[in-house]
Amino acid sequence: MPEQLTAGEQLARDIIDRVESLILEAELEQKPLELDPFRERLFELFVMAEATGFVLDGDVNLPDLSSDGVGHELAQRWNLADAVRSSMEQQARLEGEQLVKMRLMWSFMRMWMEWTYAWQRWEEFHPTESSDPTT
Repeated sequence: MPEQLTAGEQLARDIIDRVESLILEAELEQKPLELDPFRERLFELFVMAEATGFVLDGDVNLPDLSSDGVGHELAQRWNLADAVRSSMEQQARLEGEQLVKMRLMWSFMRMWMEWTYAWQRWEEFHPTESSDPTT
């Protein structure tokens, strides 16, 4: 029987699926995520994730669309934990596809964290009349 998901969980899964698809497309085209069109499309997914309210760490009752949460899900899908564990046990480097996926993961997580930080601090540097601390 398929797993029953709440609407929020389904939305989070859809966003993660789309992030994964975008990362895999960048891998296939051998293009960096940091350059358009991938950066632009990834940022659009970040904006969607932010709109859900699931980007902030902390609430275990909500889906986790933080950089860590999405990264953890993708690492599970790609078996990166097993690859890293095996690499460490054998005292060898990550090989081929796993190394490429790990680099893409780092790129994704760095950008997602930077956008989260900037998004959270936006009002601090762009006050509106309603957020004016002198009133």
